[in-house]
Amino acid sequence: MSAPTNPPHPTNPPTQPPPRVGAAPGALPLLGHALPLRLRPLAFLASLPAHGDLVRVRLGPRPAHLVCHPELVQQVLRDSRTFDKGGPLFDKVRLLTGDGLATSDWSTHRRQRRLMQPAFHPARMAAYAEVMTEEINNAVGRWRPGTAVDLNAQMQALTARIIVRTLFSGQIRPAAIAEIQECLPVFTKGVYRRMIAPFGLVERLPLPANRDFQRALDRMHSVIDETIRDYRSTGADQGDLMSMLLAAEDEETGRGLSAEEIHEQVVSLLLGGTETTGNVLSWAFHLLAHHPEAEEKLTAELDRVLAGRTPAYTDLPRLEYTRHVITETLRLYPSTWLLSRTTTADTELAGERLPKGAVVLFSFYAVGRNPALFENAERFDPGRWCSERVASVPRSAQLSFGAGSRKCIGDRFALVEAMLLLAAVGSRWRLRHVPGTRVRAKPKASLSTGPLPMIPHRRQPSHLARATAPEGDATG
Repeated sequence: MSAPTNPPHPTNPPTQPPPRVGAAPGALPLLGHALPLRLRPLAFLASLPAHGDLVRVRLGPRPAHLVCHPELVQQVLRDSRTFDKGGPLFDKVRLLTGDGLATSDWSTHRRQRRLMQPAFHPARMAAYAEVMTEEINNAVGRWRPGTAVDLNAQMQALTARIIVRTLFSGQIRPAAIAEIQECLPVFTKGVYRRMIAPFGLVERLPLPANRDFQRALDRMHSVIDETIRDYRSTGADQGDLMSMLLAAEDEETGRGLSAEEIHEQVVSLLLGGTETTGNVLSWAFHLLAHHPEAEEKLTAELDRVLAGRTPAYTDLPRLEYTRHVITETLRLYPSTWLLSRTTTADTELAGERLPKGAVVLFSFYAVGRNPALFENAERFDPGRWCSERVASVPRSAQLSFGAGSRKCIGDRFALVEAMLLLAAVGSRWRLRHVPGTRVRAKPKASLSTGPLPMIPHRRQPSHLARATAPEGDATG
């Protein structure tokens, strides 16, 4: 049989239409679009792709551009020197957290990334996974069938313990862990309020929320500084993230991280490793409870691969559908739902001239909900990421953890943690909403479910159910 021939390429291949530049409607004098961004941010952002691939908006009196097309988002993310971390979102966070990896500018970030990358090398994930598994089993083992739990609070507490133990495996007091867990929600909520305030006036008022925020901030800084001093006093390598930060040395300069830089990295890791992953898992269980066909596919895979045992790091490559559930959850409810950049020089985007210092926004939430990119975009469908169907998803729209040199350094860590937790819970429990529960996305520093009361019901792996079923039972 002769080999098939490829169809000839057209002499003049079709060209892509030029990007559309538009303007968001409804701007108010002085406030601009601050009100819809504060009152209904997700609906507002999701509506903007209809007005263009690059849409002009106003943050109070300040002009900005929201990038809606995924290829333009990729362009911004991959040119981090021109489109640097900055803008009203990051500028306010930087005042509170310092120049950690998540908020530092381009030149500082390059050095920090080189120093911190070894801590997130794939070879270290197996050791981190052991800590994750221990904490997951402790937390889930305390559940009682039929007794409701606030799943979001449980996920936040669990991911906080995991990141704290991964950071400080041997040199942190249990009371300090509890203090960080208590402070983190107050801190992240206060950070978000400051991010979206157009004029920066509210945070200066002597309000109870502002006082609570300042107390949480001071306590967190105190605990972190005390822990760093304890590590430095022993000088021993604990095999954890903190030990690696203390021992890190730049190959180009021979310099390590200063005490202030280490403190800022710890704050960044605590923020990035707690609320974001906890919220994604809360959304995943919420969605699975509403989509029994996806839940059945998940549990079938878990029963086949795990056969009733606790999931381990080595199981993850075979848990493909489990990974697809996480990916689809991130598409619908991304942790980082709105981000900003600032141009470091005059440049051009989608044919639009942007001066130095221009604010550029992009929203993974808006991209993930765009019906021009995803079939049945509002539908939870993990199967869209399987090998037979994923080709229909534009590669540029796969943005769960960002892209370019500033792609999330903890992406592998977060995926391992999420998959282990989803597998551990899904193999043992079915979670159902408490009757009357209404869940509405709450945009904070991360995209939250808010309180999520769910009832755990024990489930039996299918192979055990078949083994114990009476003869003639159609269980299998």
